[in-house]
Amino acid sequence: MHRRYLSSTIIVPFNYLKKLQINPTHRLGPSRTLTVETTKEPDANGDHLYADIPKPAKSKSERKPYLTPMKILVRRAKQEREARKAQPCKLLEEPPGNGLLVPELVGVAHQVYRARESVLLGLSKLVKAIPVLRCRHCFEVHIGPVGHEIRTCTGPKSGLRNATHVWRRGRVHDVIYFPKCFHLYDRVGKPRIIHNESRAVKQLPAIVELCIQAGLNLENYPTKRRTRPVYSIEGRIVDFDSTPSELATMTLDSWFEMISGAKKMMERYKVHTCGYCPEVQVGPKGHKVRMCKASKHQSRNGMHAWQEATIFDLVGPNYVWHVADPSGSLLSNGLKRYYGKAPAVVELCVQAGA
Repeated sequence: MHRRYLSSTIIVPFNYLKKLQINPTHRLGPSRTLTVETTKEPDANGDHLYADIPKPAKSKSERKPYLTPMKILVRRAKQEREARKAQPCKLLEEPPGNGLLVPELVGVAHQVYRARESVLLGLSKLVKAIPVLRCRHCFEVHIGPVGHEIRTCTGPKSGLRNATHVWRRGRVHDVIYFPKCFHLYDRVGKPRIIHNESRAVKQLPAIVELCIQAGLNLENYPTKRRTRPVYSIEGRIVDFDSTPSELATMTLDSWFEMISGAKKMMERYKVHTCGYCPEVQVGPKGHKVRMCKASKHQSRNGMHAWQEATIFDLVGPNYVWHVADPSGSLLSNGLKRYYGKAPAVVELCVQAGA
């Protein structure tokens, strides 16, 4: 729906305004023509059928607009400073500022990561079926076999070409672009990367880093996960570690969980071990690599003597003498038949208070 007004200043009584375009080349000469395009009412989901695309900066020196007005940012900073003065030490309760994950966003993080991988896979196939063109001198992209003739090129020497684009074949990163950022191992304890660390810290797409901080775990990008909130002391984040007894209890529970789970898997999945050396192979059969150097390996030509493995062939703990009272008398050699042994990990956790 178009309406024309021969006035430089107008009042538009429409709720949804899409575009306000000034046309200086109108036949009326110096008078300006304003073209107002209005949109329809929102659909059932509350989304408008049309919306403005992001406006490019007028010049390279122009700063991006603030998402939150500066007055609100200044007011918020004053309130936070006054709150720190009133209560210098406080326990942060709201995630993710307290170092904990937001439970309802963990699944969203995995979903976004899978969706990104699906988008890249789909685009890699679509660009082979449908031509994507990219200007050689600027960032203009066109979808179709033949590039458009709209003269909007802003690249080098565009004035000599009368702002005409010079097209070449594009790729996936011309269709969609994922800017990179530095990976944070501890987003609360160390939220900033200094200049001297720029070479040592990995970079990855910012949307992937967002998913990692929201709960996604990737092997190449480790991150610190907390189980208790952090404290804020005069604006500085302080992380109090768990007590030895709590840590010992958690470690011992994890040990028993690991052993019981591994036993269940070994009932269905075969694990083999060499009868003479500690070599272990998970699979239907043992490998044939000649690397055994244990007893009688010459008669086997270095081959392992495979047999069914036990849980302690898969997880090999060191066994130590159990000390009932660490502050008491030392263990006596004459009483060794009355002492017992336990896995070192269990003895360590028990002495720590588990």
